[in-house]
Amino acid sequence: MPGVNSTSAADMAFTLLLFFLLTTSMDTNWGLSRQLPPPPQKDKKEAEVDVNKRNVLRVSISFDNRIACNGDQVTLSELKAKAKEFIDNPSNAENLPEKKEVNIPILGPQMVTSGHLISLICDRGTNYQVYIDVQNELAAAYNELRDELSMRFFNSRYNILDEDKKKAVAEYYKQKISEAEPKSYGDQTKKRR
Repeated sequence: MPGVNSTSAADMAFTLLLFFLLTTSMDTNWGLSRQLPPPPQKDKKEAEVDVNKRNVLRVSISFDNRIACNGDQVTLSELKAKAKEFIDNPSNAENLPEKKEVNIPILGPQMVTSGHLISLICDRGTNYQVYIDVQNELAAAYNELRDELSMRFFNSRYNILDEDKKKAVAEYYKQKISEAEPKSYGDQTKKRR
C-alpha cells in the first residue's frame, strides 16, 4: 500500500495560519480612557496652579485598600454618589465646586462646575483591583450624569447621540481626574482632626 504524499501539508498549514491571522480582528476597546500630560521639557519650570480647595475632591486609597473622600472613609458603593454630587453640585452648595455660566454649543448658556477636579491618590500597597474599581466608579459617575443630561435635553441616552450632541454633553460634564504618583503614604483614610 503506497504512503500518502504529505509534502505540501506544511505549505497548507502555513497558508491557513496566515489566512486566519490576516482575517481575524482584535477587540481593542478595553482599558481606561485617559489623556496623558505631555512629557516635561528640559529647562522649563512647571507653573504651579492654585486651585480653590472647594473645587477639589480628594479620593485616596490606603495601603489596606480603604477608600476616603476628603478624609472621610467611604465604601466603594458610596463613592459614585459622592462623586456625582461633587461634579454636579445640584444645590450650588458652598462646600462643593463653584458653578459658572458657560455657553455650550447646542445647549446654550448653562451653569456648570467647570473648575472641579477629582484628585486620586493611591498608596504603593493598594491592590490593583481596588484601584480599577475606584476608577470605574469615578467614570460611572460621569457616565450617569451625562446620561441624565442627555435624557433631559435630547430624550435619548448619551451613547446613542450624534457627535455634536455628545460633544455638548461632554462639555457640560468634563471628565477631570488627576492622579498622583503612587507612594507609601500610609493610612490616609483616618479623618483629620
